[in-house]
Amino acid sequence: MDRQTVGSTNRGRLRVEVRTEGRSEIVAVAGELDHHTAELLRAPLDDALGRGRARLVIDCSELEFCDSTGLNVLLGARLKADAAGGGVHLAGMLPVVARVFEITGADAVFTVHDTLEDALAD
Repeated sequence: MDRQTVGSTNRGRLRVEVRTEGRSEIVAVAGELDHHTAELLRAPLDDALGRGRARLVIDCSELEFCDSTGLNVLLGARLKADAAGGGVHLAGMLPVVARVFEITGADAVFTVHDTLEDALAD
């Protein structure tokens, strides 16, 4: 399997790691995604899409919190990925984060997987 680490960003409450695996760009997010940290995720997502990686898998297994700003970053990436013929897959969401997506209806516009392995196999 083709695997390449692209980059990592860690600032306080949010850590973002990006790597390529096969046809997917995996963006692992850990910590709190909110108004203060959203740009730390937006930049790597835009970079991945700019490199032509239209299939993004967001590993949410260590994401502890997501507010509306974080949700908007993910929705924006989904729109760009869809326009490029790809998509955004969310994997391994903790219940507290999944609830935000459920309440807002955002879970209906993303492909959601129980685990990262399921997302990569899809």
